[in-house]
Amino acid sequence: MRRLVALLLLALAGPLAAQGNVPPAPYAYTQLADPAQEAAARELMHTLRCLQCQSQSIADSDAPIAGDMRHQVRARIAAGESPDEVRDWLISRYGDYISYEPQVSASTWPLFVVPAIILVLAVLLLLARVGRRRASGEGG
Repeated sequence: MRRLVALLLLALAGPLAAQGNVPPAPYAYTQLADPAQEAAARELMHTLRCLQCQSQSIADSDAPIAGDMRHQVRARIAAGESPDEVRDWLISRYGDYISYEPQVSASTWPLFVVPAIILVLAVLLLLARVGRRRASGEGG
């Protein structure tokens, strides 16, 4: 029974160990030959969030998925796509969360509207309190 468990563990450990040995995508760490395209790619990469790190852009992250995303950005820009087209493709693939510059859409509008409503309510509440204090101070 122990041999069977040991063989099973060895069989499962192989694929897990192999994942760490996958070479990075070609454009993960290689710049584009055209300086204008590389500048556009780098600018875009700084606006995209790494899905694994979540607090770093794909330009700053060393996570494998960030390398794959840098490769995709560079490859698509080298193929002639605009940075906006690449961003739209990545958002359609990974969701709105990937972008540090979210767009107003059916799912994100509350993120833009609710803080403004709270601010307006806070100002109205403050004005009402100040008005009551003035009214009670004038009458007394």
